[in-house]
Amino acid sequence: MKSIDGLKFAEMIKLGAHQLYLNADYVDSLNVFPVPDGDTGTNMNLSMTSGANEVEANAVEHIGETAGALSKGLLMGARGNSGVILSQLFRGFGKAIEKEAFLDGKKFAEALQYGVETAYKAVMKPVEGTILTVAKDAANAGVEVSKTTDDFIEVMEAVVRESKASLERTPDLLAVLKEVGVVDSGGQGLVYVYEGFLASLKGEGLPERTDDQAMKEMINEQHHLSLQGFMNTEDIVYGYCTEFMVKFEDKKLANNPYDESDYRQELSRFGDSLLVISDDDVAKVHIHSEEPGDVLSFSQKYGSLIDIKIENMREQHINLVGADHNVHNGKQSESIKHPYAIVTVAMGSGIAELLKSVGASAVIEGGQTMNPSTEDIVKAIEDVGAERVLILPNNKNIIMAAEQAAEIVGIEAAVVPTKTVPEGLSAILAFNPEAEVSVNATAMTEAASYVKTAQVTHAVRDTTIDGLTIKNGEFMGIAEGKIVTTHASIEEVTKSLLSKVIDDDAEIVTVLYGEEVSEEDASVIESYIEDNFDHVEAELYHGNQPLYPYIISVE
Repeated sequence: MKSIDGLKFAEMIKLGAHQLYLNADYVDSLNVFPVPDGDTGTNMNLSMTSGANEVEANAVEHIGETAGALSKGLLMGARGNSGVILSQLFRGFGKAIEKEAFLDGKKFAEALQYGVETAYKAVMKPVEGTILTVAKDAANAGVEVSKTTDDFIEVMEAVVRESKASLERTPDLLAVLKEVGVVDSGGQGLVYVYEGFLASLKGEGLPERTDDQAMKEMINEQHHLSLQGFMNTEDIVYGYCTEFMVKFEDKKLANNPYDESDYRQELSRFGDSLLVISDDDVAKVHIHSEEPGDVLSFSQKYGSLIDIKIENMREQHINLVGADHNVHNGKQSESIKHPYAIVTVAMGSGIAELLKSVGASAVIEGGQTMNPSTEDIVKAIEDVGAERVLILPNNKNIIMAAEQAAEIVGIEAAVVPTKTVPEGLSAILAFNPEAEVSVNATAMTEAASYVKTAQVTHAVRDTTIDGLTIKNGEFMGIAEGKIVTTHASIEEVTKSLLSKVIDDDAEIVTVLYGEEVSEEDASVIESYIEDNFDHVEAELYHGNQPLYPYIISVE
């Protein structure tokens, strides 16, 4: 085989996504910490499946266009750091071949290399021994082999062979992998994708255990969004949620050349919550506008309009919160401008309510085991409808998806890179509604840095890490991301953890107890703090979070 077209590449993507789907649980199990929320496989699977679904709907013979569909689907479906990096790998890949009708082995390998460069640039501090290293080594091997053969399958075989070899070397580059005795989970996920590509090229077909419907159900699973009803109906400045697609027409483009950046800028004058995504055939638009007809008329200069949906958000708001929400003491409340929103992420109804009580505008349900995608975060920002937004991920694995959302949403946005719920709470308390977005982001990030976070969870396998021998099912105390104590008793491990994180400088200790902890058991922990650390004030809240019986902040 000398080359492939877009339709063949679509088959490769389908099998690569399916191979990853079949092995997602195993990739999850490679998480360094033996915690029950190792979700690299889940994130990569959902991200890749989103890309595959977009390709299935838009695959054409032109491989550049098919790769563009993959890039679009991956971008909007990206979840967690691993999913975002995967999306960047194929975003760069797609950019490198966007004008190619077909690819030979050499161009394919070079496009993989360009994807690697794109992904490295997207990561603030690239770490070797991760999916980045595996992707880099595999692409380099493909380029080298393509210099001596024009057989596409031989090039892909080299990519797969080196990706596996590089994966096996990841423990030599990342000490924590060697200590725990696993390879990098993200790198393993990428190997599965490449193995699927190769199987498709060799005509080996899909594995016997297929479950396409289950795969689609996973990617289409909706995340519940909890919004604080902080605005009145009359406060809605742009009342019509307008979504449509522009199907480009050559005759119109001849007089009005299309540029995505320019089009986005032009549409911004019609409203807010603007999102524009385009490829060579269509542009998909979402905007909140007061005059949707003007938006549609303006957009017709590029082509015909399809899939138009316009919803009256004022009517939706009245139906959602009730007319009484807009009346105070028998009088219509005065219109109040809400220029800011704080969008954050958490699991547990109690934690969500606590975040909203201190100022969060929207709480996306997610975090451990289920990271919201870029699209989920964008949707939350759009639903809030503010002019400016600050995004608090509250999980290190959601930060990159939040950053992508901030880049593509059509309003001023910044990410406060909170890694835990306690950091998020502290950051929100530092918010100043009169300050600029950049000033708030800096101040809130600094406030989050003053909080120490401790967590209790249970081990999901036997392991030895950081000098501790941990048995499956035992409870672990984690301080600032490091396992510091373990015990069969949840009470004993929590007390031990508290003794390690409460120092003489501590003033306030906040304990969020989860869904598996009774109020009586939580009170025992509160009493322990009061009896043994008389210089601190203890606060107890029912967070109702899963997986982590206790989340503790020390300030």
